[in-house]
Amino acid sequence: MNTPQNRIRAALAASGWVALAATLLPGGSPLRWVPVLLFVCCGPGLALLHPQPHGLRPGARLEAFALAAPISLSLASLTATLLFLVEGFSVTAFLAPLAVFTTVVALLPGLPLPAATRGAVEPEGAGSFRFRKRGPGGGR
Repeated sequence: MNTPQNRIRAALAASGWVALAATLLPGGSPLRWVPVLLFVCCGPGLALLHPQPHGLRPGARLEAFALAAPISLSLASLTATLLFLVEGFSVTAFLAPLAVFTTVVALLPGLPLPAATRGAVEPEGAGSFRFRKRGPGGGR
């Protein structure tokens, strides 16, 4: 099936391999560092969070994108630290495990997000704190 979800999954799975292939380009080229930077900052996190079985609601999309970068950077930090500890760090050795992880995880359903399950809708009567009436005494 060629659904939008499958296209997103395929793009996420391919993103790590594109970043790895970009390392073959000359050193200072933006065509080399831009795909690597985007993949390391967002790829693994989006692969973990985005492929939801029934898609993401508007509030959950924002939540997924907000959580993708910290999750991706955490996985990248763990990978780099492990490679430094075993004295085997190189760009290829760093990107290859992240690309494999992203490819495998993109094939699985995404992690459940709280906003996706509750519908990302504000409960009735829970208006903004600025417009709530203050009780006796004013209070803060």
